[in-house]
Parts: sequence; C-alpha cells; structure tokens
Amino acid sequence: MGDVLMRTLVVAALTGVTVFAGQGAWADDGEDEVLFRLKDKRITESSGLAVSPTGKDVYYTHNDSSAGPTFFAVGHDGRTRATFTLKGAVARDWEGMAASKDPKTGQGTLWFADIGDNFDGAWPDISVYKVAEPTSLSDAVLPAVRYRFRYEDGGHNAEGVMVDPRTGRLYIVTKQFAGAVYRAPKQLRTDRVNVLRRVGDAPIMATDAAYAPDGSSFVVRTYFSATVYRAPGKELARVSMPVLDQAESITYTADGKALLAGSEGRNSPVYRVPLPEEVLREAAPKTGRAPLRVRSPAPLPTGTTADLGSSTPAAATEEAGQDDAGVPAPVVALWLAVAVGATGVITFIARRTR
Repeated sequence: MGDVLMRTLVVAALTGVTVFAGQGAWADDGEDEVLFRLKDKRITESSGLAVSPTGKDVYYTHNDSSAGPTFFAVGHDGRTRATFTLKGAVARDWEGMAASKDPKTGQGTLWFADIGDNFDGAWPDISVYKVAEPTSLSDAVLPAVRYRFRYEDGGHNAEGVMVDPRTGRLYIVTKQFAGAVYRAPKQLRTDRVNVLRRVGDAPIMATDAAYAPDGSSFVVRTYFSATVYRAPGKELARVSMPVLDQAESITYTADGKALLAGSEGRNSPVYRVPLPEEVLREAAPKTGRAPLRVRSPAPLPTGTTADLGSSTPAAATEEAGQDDAGVPAPVVALWLAVAVGATGVITFIARRTR
C-alpha cells in the first residue's frame, strides 16, 4: 500500500471519516493552483504558514518540533531568502504560527506556537513566542518574548494559532475530536501563566487556523477541508482543500481573497485556494443570514471520500442529519465509533513517536 494511501486511511480513522477508493466527495471547481513549492531541503515538516504583513511576496514557515526554534522567509518562487533563529527559545512542539501588524505603527509581528501536546495535558503549560518581524531578509538571531498559557479546563493538544488583526487578541484552536477555540487575555503577561478561555467549537482534528487580514472572518482547517467563521461559534461556509500528503497549515493571502494551504514533506507545495465571491460578500458583518455551504460535498457514489468536519460528536450527528441528506444514521454512528476507537491509536502513535 502506498504511503499516501496509508496516510489517508490513518487520517480517516483518526478523524472519523469514511474512505472509499476513487475520487473525492468534495466538489472542486479546478481553480486551486500550486503557488510555489518549498525548495529548501531543511524544510521537511512545514507546520506553520504566514504571509508577511509588511513585505511583498514574502512568506514565513517553520518545521515541527525536531528542528529547533528556527523559521524561514520564503519568496514567491519557493526559495528561502533568509533563516532566523529565536534567541533563548525552545521548540518542544512548534505547531503553528501567525502574523499581525500594529495598526498604529505599521510594525509587523510574528507569533510561534509551541502548543503541541499529544497527551492532552503532558505539559503544565504551553508557550507562544512573539517576535518583531525582521526588517531585512538576511540570516539573523532575533530576540523573542515568551508568553506561557494554560487552558481553563485542563490540557489539550493544539495546532492552530491566530491573531485578530483588529484587536491583537491571540486565539488557540485545539486538535481534538471535540475541538474548541480558546481566547487569550487582552493583555498578555510574561511574569505569570496566562489563562485561555473557551469561546467556541472547532472542527474535528483541526490542524491550523488563521484570521483574514481585515479581521472580518477566520478559517480553521482539518486534513480534508476548511471552515470559515464570522466569529467563534458562527460558521460562515465550508471550503474544500487540495489533497495533500499531510495537511498542516493554512493562512489568507495578503488581499484576503484566497487561502494558502501547505503540507509537511520535502519540496511540499503551497496551494492557493480562491474564496468564492459569496463568501467574501458574507464575511462583512451582517445579520439574519443562514450559514453558507460553499463547494459542499457531492453525493456519495462508489469511490468517494467524506469529511464530517463538525466540532463535536453530537454536532457531527446533527449536522449529518441536516446537511448530508441520504446518509443513514447507522453510518454516522459507525463514523463516531471509529473516532472514539481511534483515541487509542493516537495514544499509541504518540508514545512511539515522541
């Protein structure tokens, strides 16, 4: 069995997704394009992705936990233009990054999230590092500010970090079957642990998240799809994602009209996924509108892939009944049973690999 197929089956088991051989169930209009490939041989586990808030055609990424507190500035051709190391930082399990810009000074800021925790509480706290965006694309060691966090309701594994550009508020999105969005305090403290408070649900097994440049919406991605939200708990639309070897990262383009989706692996691609016009229109604050279902799953003929894409098992059952007409309740129950059983698989893999 090929590596890609094996990964697909494992991910399907871990996310409660039923997999069939053949074409995917998510409709695809063919507009997605490979923007570039990460050509640096040192970038083997691209786990976070951000667009420079101040420079043109500059993208940032970093590896997972095995490469130290280092990140890369990449050009529009996928070639590394500079490599930066965070002074005094550690990379226990870096899982995501975000970029923001001070509306008063125009200064860019980069955030690196050391938030992975495969045991949902193995660490007493997690960390996010704040770094002033480099003003020169030349290799350098940069000072960083470390903020420590704990969740109000116990430990969680997480891979998504995002910053609201309007308020500068930091959010963490957990990677669990009952995932959630947590909000950091308005004023972060370095002299004590900051408490993250739950403000909304997140899709099952979310691997990354990002705010739109204007703060009008944010996106949370899973291995197979992405969900756009107007605000925590207020879903706006579903958007299908390109099939990737190990889908780990997502961010918005500088103009906010498309998403960029990345993957782990050598020479991994970064896709540009245009957001439909109706999503862009609906992103502006409005009331009295039902959530959109953009590029929604096609019917399930023989040989398709389906993604629950819901925030909790209960929500998954309800959503399947409302939006996926024709999917029998026993099938939904089977999906949920697989998801519950996969908890043991995750624990086994985490113990063997960490």
